[in-house]
Amino acid sequence: MSLRSETHRFRLRRADWVRNGDALRQVRTRVFVEEQAVPSELEWDDDDARAVHLLAEDERSRPIGTARFIETGQIGRMAVLPEWRGLGVGSALLREMLRIAEESRCPGPFLNAQVSALPFYQRMGFEPAGEPFDEAGIPHRRMILGCQPHE
Repeated sequence: MSLRSETHRFRLRRADWVRNGDALRQVRTRVFVEEQAVPSELEWDDDDARAVHLLAEDERSRPIGTARFIETGQIGRMAVLPEWRGLGVGSALLREMLRIAEESRCPGPFLNAQVSALPFYQRMGFEPAGEPFDEAGIPHRRMILGCQPHE
């Protein structure tokens, strides 16, 4: 799926952990490990091997964003490189993840959002559930899909 956001073009595609793991790791390492100081041992888990992954790429096929969906209904590991934030990449990733979730026979989609990203997920139709909690030293909040996303 090719998309355009003002003057920036990017595409989304499903990615396989075995074949595309390097590209997925590249984005997640830069965003989570380097930028947000998440310990490497917390970033990688067994869910990566069985998750449905999405990879966003620029016009030159360079990785710029990631997301994954696991069988519990959880959307996670959403990451967009800093220079691509605010250009529609995250919204496109999440919309496609919601489409994938709808196709699955899993429970309703949910995610654990960094508190700083709550407004983004709320605009996309998610609502906070439960109390804030710490994950990898970063405040998070469980979000469940409520109403339809706002455009």
